[in-house]
Amino acid sequence: MSEKTEKKRDAEEVKEILGAVSTEVPALIKSIIASVFSEEAGRNMGKAAGAFYKELKESGMPDNIAVKMTEDYIGVFTSLGDMLKHAGEKGKISISPEKRDELSKEIEKRVKEKIAEKREEAEEE
Repeated sequence: MSEKTEKKRDAEEVKEILGAVSTEVPALIKSIIASVFSEEAGRNMGKAAGAFYKELKESGMPDNIAVKMTEDYIGVFTSLGDMLKHAGEKGKISISPEKRDELSKEIEKRVKEKIAEKREEAEEE
């Protein structure tokens, strides 16, 4: 097989992989967002906040501190929800440059592994 044909096949495989990633990642984010913002998730968050507040009060925590700690507790869920919501906007995910480099290297590694697998399969045929 010529080098030009091999490069063309590699490019097609990379395109196929990236196409799958671009389809699967947004679907995964939407699924996570739906589970975080569902009616059931809201009920569960309310129950968790109530139980948290109750435990604080039963342990002797003053009311104003128990309320503040419960607000902070709920804030964690809200922040997580906001982060997920923004991650799903226009397919953008905000990550640090270090994490972006790490992610790029991991994607590159996996793409190369996939290409190597495809080459081995082609050679076996």
